[in-house]
Amino acid sequence: MSNAKDQAPPRTPDPGPRTPDPGPRSPLLPSWAREMREIFRSGTTSQFLLHGNIFDLVPAPDATGGASFVPLQRFLAETMFAPFDVVVQYDRGKGIRVPKGGDAFHRFLKSLDTYAGTSWASLPDTGPDKVGSLDLGNLLPRDPKRALELIDRFIRAALARTRVEGGKAVADPLKVAAILDYAHFIAPQGDPLYLADLSQTLIQITDWASDPAITGAFVATVLITENLADLNRLLAENPYSAKLRIPLPDAGELDEYVRTLVADAEYAGISEVPRTALAGKLVGLSRVDVRNLLLRALASKQPITPRYLTEMKKDVIEKEAFGRLEFLESERTLDDVAGHVEAKAWLRADGQLLRRGVTAAIPMGYLLTGRIGTGKTYLVECLAGEVGVPCVELKNFRDKWVGATEGNLEKVFSILHALGQVIVFVDEADQAMGKRESGDGDSGLSGRIYAQMAKEMSDTRNRGKIIWIFATSRPDLLEVDLKRQGRLDVHIPLFPPGDAAGRRDLFAAMARKLKMDVKPEELPELPANDQIGGNEMEGILVRALRIWATQPEGAAARPLPALIAEAIADFRPSAHTERLELMDLLAVKECTDARFLPERFRSIALADVNQRIARLKLAIGE
Repeated sequence: MSNAKDQAPPRTPDPGPRTPDPGPRSPLLPSWAREMREIFRSGTTSQFLLHGNIFDLVPAPDATGGASFVPLQRFLAETMFAPFDVVVQYDRGKGIRVPKGGDAFHRFLKSLDTYAGTSWASLPDTGPDKVGSLDLGNLLPRDPKRALELIDRFIRAALARTRVEGGKAVADPLKVAAILDYAHFIAPQGDPLYLADLSQTLIQITDWASDPAITGAFVATVLITENLADLNRLLAENPYSAKLRIPLPDAGELDEYVRTLVADAEYAGISEVPRTALAGKLVGLSRVDVRNLLLRALASKQPITPRYLTEMKKDVIEKEAFGRLEFLESERTLDDVAGHVEAKAWLRADGQLLRRGVTAAIPMGYLLTGRIGTGKTYLVECLAGEVGVPCVELKNFRDKWVGATEGNLEKVFSILHALGQVIVFVDEADQAMGKRESGDGDSGLSGRIYAQMAKEMSDTRNRGKIIWIFATSRPDLLEVDLKRQGRLDVHIPLFPPGDAAGRRDLFAAMARKLKMDVKPEELPELPANDQIGGNEMEGILVRALRIWATQPEGAAARPLPALIAEAIADFRPSAHTERLELMDLLAVKECTDARFLPERFRSIALADVNQRIARLKLAIGE
């Protein structure tokens, strides 16, 4: 082997079509793999960043014309890089492995011994007559700085390889692929100025993507990470590499996979769900998740019922999201919501459009506003029980580690896309969302959160598929761009009931919610006070239940209506009237349709609303 590791090797002659092409069965390749093949074939890019569903099984064309399902790393080495002479794999846990072309790599190590004074010659040779496989994880350096330097030397030596032909040295480069798994542990988020070893690693990997001697040759480098946000930004945003997201499988792909797992006769014996409907109910899961779910049911003789699938899918997805997504399941419908007539009518109509598939008429999102205790969260729970579409709540996704928050959001978005159609609820949205200008206090984290959310929420390809619902009592603290048309199109304000009939209906609904043994007509009248909302009513009823539950034993039990009347008499409304009024007026200001406003707010000019808001903020010290 020629010792030209320190020289820039010449651009190699065209070794044929520069593509890891598996031949006539290539249509069986996943879409991301076909895209990767076409990009590599074009000769413009040789470095790929694979992210997303990287821990799943991948369909690989087999000799029969069908597909077998293998891990991603094996798929790359055996299918995508089948025409390559050498495939080198590296991660910090296992070190360097050479699943293909181990003999060539071994000869390189011997050559390195001769010219660099190293001592790799003692490693076992796989023999010159066969393509070997080497697992050198325990023998070669595992730290990225030294391991990547060794791989780089091998790549450049492979490109400079020559053979003697007619008494002359003729270029005979090897075709090499390098796969870096768990790339975010090799080049994590962080400033390279403060991490000396990271600087060398970043330069090494970036050089593979931009050096013409490598990009113009039959060399491919692949970085694998679940979330691009976990990878150092210099690599994640490198213009010389191609970023390919591996999605979760869709219904058709899951159906194909399930048929390889369970025979029709065996499936029919344990399932109440028709085979044609099964894949649709599993969307949002990986192939590995589906395999575990079905094999668990087969092993335990567990009947596969719609309820079983729903519970298992919910459990798996919540674990995959590390608790950052929580499914909202409710037996209630919008009929259980007291008042808010126009809001219910609008949401019910949009629910019907969803079921009919008229996605072009569906808003991208909703903003529910109003003071605390007006039933924003309850309204969403009832909507979830009515529309027949999965509804999830986005929980706290912030993390203390650099880049982890952005990675959490990337993972969440991947799951949402896989679900096909989903309602996403963000409670207390003013606290959860970031700011366009976050300042230096959080190292720019809020700004990055804002940018990720804004980009995802405005993608019109998601219309009718991912529907966002934000709820907040302080919409003024949300960035204007997040709540604009095209992201949160419909702003629905909710207010306490303003008349006696509305108060009676809401009071009765609160009693039903608490499962109190009292008839609506037995409930005493509430004061004529439009400051009494659902929270206050629930508080009154809970006080009455407390009195009822703590009555002395042996004493004559007092009826609940009397105890409720006593609790009403003792009740003192909130002292924070200015803050509550501010929340009401902010909801009025944000409203996008006059039909949602009660008569008492509908005639107020916007200028008057703004003036009153300014005075209230001044009064409470904002």
